Amino acid sequence: MKKIVFATNNKHKLDEIRKISEGKLEILSLNDINCRTDIPETGTTLEENALIKARFVKDNFGYDCFADDTGLEVKALDGAPGVYSARYAGEDCRAEDNIRKLLTNLEGISDRRAAFRTVIALLIGDEQYFFEGAIHGKIIDEKRGESGFGYDPVFVPDGYEQTFAELGEDIKNKISHRAIATNKLIRFLLKME
Repeated sequence: MKKIVFATNNKHKLDEIRKISEGKLEILSLNDINCRTDIPETGTTLEENALIKARFVKDNFGYDCFADDTGLEVKALDGAPGVYSARYAGEDCRAEDNIRKLLTNLEGISDRRAAFRTVIALLIGDEQYFFEGAIHGKIIDEKRGESGFGYDPVFVPDGYEQTFAELGEDIKNKISHRAIATNKLIRFLLKME
């Protein structure tokens, strides 16, 4: 089975990607390659941030690797929080703080359309590739559900009545933005073998 490094310190993302790619790829974590650095995300787009993280691992550890960046893009907020989704309420905020700020900013707004978008940057040898996944839905007024992470308790994907946090891992890992991008990555890597 092909091994590849996923350049993330986010345990939730690592677990999700490992479940999505189970039986197809062996995903190594930054811990597995003894990378203890918190790689700064200084880009202004999802593509830039994903590439910064992958490039850091490739340049400093020499491994072929991939990294992702994900953003929640809310139409009524001109695409915010977008690239700043993880730190929407400030640098050291928690998911709870981000959700609270999002719901406050949407008070009184009826257009709740939103999309989760993931971009994966893959570095193999001297080549770089990008894979994108998006899922559209809406933001609800209050948190519902216990599974998932981040904005999952307030995001209802199109075609469903439940939030990602209510749908649970199995369904989310089949339909999510990250699943779409990861499956494109998997198909590409398996074709290369």
